Amino acid sequence: MGIRELLSEILGDEGHAVTTAENAQQAREVRARETPDLVLLDIWMPDTDGVTLLKEWQRDGLLSMPVIMMSGHATIDTAVEATRIGALNFLEKPIALQKLLKAVQQGLSRTVESLRPQPVYGAVPVRPAAAPEAPPAPVAAAFTAGIGAVAQPAQPTPPVTDLQVFGLSFDMPLREARDAFERAYFEHHLVREGGSMTRVAERTGLERTHLYRKLKQLGVEPAKVARKG
Repeated sequence: MGIRELLSEILGDEGHAVTTAENAQQAREVRARETPDLVLLDIWMPDTDGVTLLKEWQRDGLLSMPVIMMSGHATIDTAVEATRIGALNFLEKPIALQKLLKAVQQGLSRTVESLRPQPVYGAVPVRPAAAPEAPPAPVAAAFTAGIGAVAQPAQPTPPVTDLQVFGLSFDMPLREARDAFERAYFEHHLVREGGSMTRVAERTGLERTHLYRKLKQLGVEPAKVARKG
């Protein structure tokens, strides 16, 4: 449960909407309702192991999405077997954050690539086709003992120039603006709570482990911020 919730939070922070399943049966039910664009599948699950579930999807024609296997106990033979069945990648736990995000991005890129129209060759003259519609935004569902991430389509916003919000410009790239806001947000609470990580965690609604990881990611040093305040 801890790993499932942590991966769900990480992927959520990256802008994905997350669907989780704690066992293979729940994963089957999610797959029956929708076709995810990416699956993170744990090998050790309470009811059915991930390799067996992967075989089921392959057998039933449901393996239409990239699957990334995960395990902290699997052997090389298991990884090779999963790849042979159709898994795109294999991640060994504990999974480094950058390695996870890179694998997810590669998987989603593979999904978008597969959605692009393929040329059809034949003897019949074909008039130039209209420009194809843009493929739908990537959707990632993941199961680690069931976790899922779904990238939401971006909503159009009216153009805004030279507008400052909390000292941040809307002309900044989204990731930079988000990091800057989060940095200011956590620094505010660290000063307000006198550097107490326990009270900051309660105030922000984060577990302390995730709070420490978040502050490190943003380059915020609690002691320095508290002294500055």
